[in-house]
Amino acid sequence: MVRKLQTIKYVFLLFAIGSCFAQNTTNYLPGTWGDQGNGTYINPILNADYSDPDAIRVGDDYYMVCSEFHFMGIPVLHSKDLVNWTIIARVYDELKFAPGYDTNDRYAGGSWAPSIRYHDNKYWIYFCTPGEGLFMTTAEHPEGPWEPLTQVVSIAHWEDPCPFWDEDGQGYLGRSQLGAGPIYLHKLSADGKQLLDNGLIVYTGPVAEGTKIHKRNGYYYISIPEGSVPTGWQTILRSKNIYGPYEKKVVLEKGITDVNGPHQGAWIDTPDGQWWFIHFQSVDNIGRVCHLQPMSWKNDWPVIGVDIDMNGIGEPVFVWKKPNVGKTYPIQAPQTSDNFDSNQLGFQWSWNHNPQHSAWTLKKNPGYLSLTALPSTSFLKAKNTLTQKVMGKRGKATTFLLTNEMKE
Repeated sequence: MVRKLQTIKYVFLLFAIGSCFAQNTTNYLPGTWGDQGNGTYINPILNADYSDPDAIRVGDDYYMVCSEFHFMGIPVLHSKDLVNWTIIARVYDELKFAPGYDTNDRYAGGSWAPSIRYHDNKYWIYFCTPGEGLFMTTAEHPEGPWEPLTQVVSIAHWEDPCPFWDEDGQGYLGRSQLGAGPIYLHKLSADGKQLLDNGLIVYTGPVAEGTKIHKRNGYYYISIPEGSVPTGWQTILRSKNIYGPYEKKVVLEKGITDVNGPHQGAWIDTPDGQWWFIHFQSVDNIGRVCHLQPMSWKNDWPVIGVDIDMNGIGEPVFVWKKPNVGKTYPIQAPQTSDNFDSNQLGFQWSWNHNPQHSAWTLKKNPGYLSLTALPSTSFLKAKNTLTQKVMGKRGKATTFLLTNEMKE
């Protein structure tokens, strides 16, 4: 899951200017993507940089997480229909285990490809940072509070972890290496906070990463992207033994569509037995946008998308019927506007690196966010840069400023 510094181009940047303001943004143009209001949706369902998505269903609710890299911290999104999503939490506020997160020196660091799972009446999130290791946290509710991060392993060059618990209760963790591959499998301790072995390589392939582990009809499945971010495909590994040997099948590719690199994401089922696949597509300066593909089963292999060119491999759909979840829910998109009338920042906001808390407040002038300007040697080193994801290719932002305390 290689990521370059260009991440910063995918967000709307709000600089510390020593004043107070309210923020009103409109990034979502109904009809151009997502829910069409007529029982169908247009891909992408999230036309913003929700990179490396993973999602689960718990009851009638769906929850999704994504990479946030050097921005604070992993967002948790909620949906009732897999198409309309809002942000309900952030897993952490700061990353304090390396000084570079305080000095704006960890661009392209931070959280890479988190996985979310529900096990033992708790929500679990695992992620790696490229320089510091493997981390996890749990919560009784997806809205939080989330426990302080536990560093499971202090190590560099791990990426894309995913936990899995078998029917006997034994936990496992799949992951890959920085630079993509091979795929390792470890045993987990009962509390999920330790690895019990050094791991076993279960698969080596071309840029293999983004491990997700499932079990169905006696088969263990490892779902992985291969072949690089801009041009890759989705591969499924299948075995009756979790350690293999694994059979291999490519199940989703660009084909004759315009969706480059349709891979890395989550299988999700609905209560009535439908299956769906959420994945990303890398799109220029917008980032990695989220698509939703129909999924079915044939001979215990998943079939994702539609096999347009009849070569046995699915291709992404553009317009499709929404998942049947029993009722119709309102059209929604992740939050944008903020009147700053709460005692905490809205979940749509994320700081570029760790914030300096002494230089911002919501309490000084209720209904406004106060930012105190801080000296900086460069654009990239500017502290307390507050960001929000851009959605789509067009949008507008309106900022209301109180300038009475600004110096000439």
